[in-house]
Amino acid sequence: MQLKPLERADVIEQAARWLADKANNQWLDFGDGSGSITPTWLKIMSKRRTHVIRVFTEDVTNRPIGVVALDHVNPHFRSATVWAVLGDRTFARQGYTTRAVSGLLTFGFQQLGLHSVNTWVVAHNVSASIPPRLHFREVGRLRECHRIDGRYYDRILFDLLASEHRLLNDV
Repeated sequence: MQLKPLERADVIEQAARWLADKANNQWLDFGDGSGSITPTWLKIMSKRRTHVIRVFTEDVTNRPIGVVALDHVNPHFRSATVWAVLGDRTFARQGYTTRAVSGLLTFGFQQLGLHSVNTWVVAHNVSASIPPRLHFREVGRLRECHRIDGRYYDRILFDLLASEHRLLNDV
């Protein structure tokens, strides 16, 4: 598995399709609730210093299968938020997303000098098992703040300090 920058137009377009797909987008929050993720938006975000966005690849052909990102990267506070989307669901439950997040955390802590990274997961989402596997600690819950198809769900909040991170090679 590799983490690759968003450089090629076809990769940016594929990543934007994954992020705009309702099956993925309903679990995310890009601020305005519209769910409109375009290749242009993604390209602009990938150029900003406050975002580190990568595609992650499958092991055999290095074909992109998902997106992982650090958002709200703040060099003063040395903090960021991490999120990930597995775009190609044929690779679900094989540890790719967990490994991608682990690799990006290593980059953030070692290369960007981050001290703390946080994330959140909507309750009942299968990806809620990823943060504990990566040694994130549950630090709270935002009750009924995430709406999917007219129903409200909690967000479970997690954080991880640089001293608690261990790169996972095999999950």
